Parts: sequence; C-alpha cells; structure tokens
Amino acid sequence: MEGVLVRKIKKICVFCGANSGKDVAFVNTAFHLGKVLGKRKIDLVYGGGKLGLMGCVSTAVAQHERQVLGIIPSAFTINNLVGETCGKEIKVATMQERLVMMMELSDAFIALPGGFGTLEELFQMISWAQLNIHNKPIGVLNINGFFNGLLSFVDHAVKQEFITPRARKILISATTADELVDKLQAFRFEPDPALSKLKWSPSSSQKEKLDLTLRL
Repeated sequence: MEGVLVRKIKKICVFCGANSGKDVAFVNTAFHLGKVLGKRKIDLVYGGGKLGLMGCVSTAVAQHERQVLGIIPSAFTINNLVGETCGKEIKVATMQERLVMMMELSDAFIALPGGFGTLEELFQMISWAQLNIHNKPIGVLNINGFFNGLLSFVDHAVKQEFITPRARKILISATTADELVDKLQAFRFEPDPALSKLKWSPSSSQKEKLDLTLRL
C-alpha cells in the first residue's frame, strides 16, 4: 500500500450469521478473519453470543488477545438463547439501539455471509454513510462468491439510476480478509455534495428515528 494514506482502524464491527452456513469455507474464513484482526491489533465489535459465524470470529479474535465487545438486545439473553458472549457484553433494549452503538463504537464494518439480519445491518450502515451520518468504510468478505448476486443487484440498481456511481463506492468487496482490511484502510469517503449539507443530531435518540424516516 505504498503511497496510499492509510486510515487508522482500531475497532471493526463484523456483521454475520448466527448460523454456520452450508459451506465449510464460511466457518474457516470467519476464524481466519478473527486471526487477521488479531495479528493487526484490531479489536472486534459484534452482535454478541457464540452462535454460528458470530461465535467463530469472536473466538478467534479473543484467542489472539484482542478485545471483543458484544452488543446484544436483552431479549436475546433470556434463557441463554445465543450463548455466552466471548468478551465484554453490553445489553441494549432494542435492535436499533444496538446498531447505533455499533456505528458509534466502530471504525469500520465487515459483513460475512448471513441472512436477513446481516443484510439489514449492512445496508443500514451503507444508507447512513450515503446520508453523511458517518464516513466509515464498509465491506463484504465475498467467500466463494456468496455476495456475487448482491453485488450484481447493486450494480444493476446503479445502471437503472437508483444508486449513484458515487454512492456505489461506499460498498467495498474482497475475497480475502487481508485484502478487505487493506481496502478498508485505504478507503476515502466521497460525500454527495447535496447530502453532505445535512446536519444530524449527535444524540442516539435522534439517530434511532432514522430507521423509520430515512430508509433510502
């Protein structure tokens, strides 16, 4: 990355499935991502618990002696529904409060394979970046082509002029953990000139309303 101004990333939030998925490569890559974060001295923020890929990446980060923070809705902790969080745990009241805290406490975001919840978290962060609520890099780790269809759809939306080419640059993708972290570190945010004029309240109570009023 010679000649490239590198963004300082201390904490990465990882969105991923509470299931392990069909392909063993999902599990192996989740563990490897945790190893990469550990070796690069990057701490983890995630959704808490120890299920599926969430458990894989958090365990690997902890094994490499980096801090792990799980942010989890209190409802999920009843009857030990998702297992014990690997590291420090913060309980919140709602899913939206969880996502806002993840945004505030992280320097970048990575999505691994997952389901509706993972996709919601990913696109909420992209939408908030588009709206100039944050300027942090966002990427998907495209394991064995898992995100090929999603990336093709996003490119289709660009061609159909629902997503601008500038906004398309918000979503980064790579096929290996090291490549993705390198891309996140090299990311340069290019705000939309019109949307960059928007001013947002710094209070969490205001940010929590965005999900209901500004889904683009």
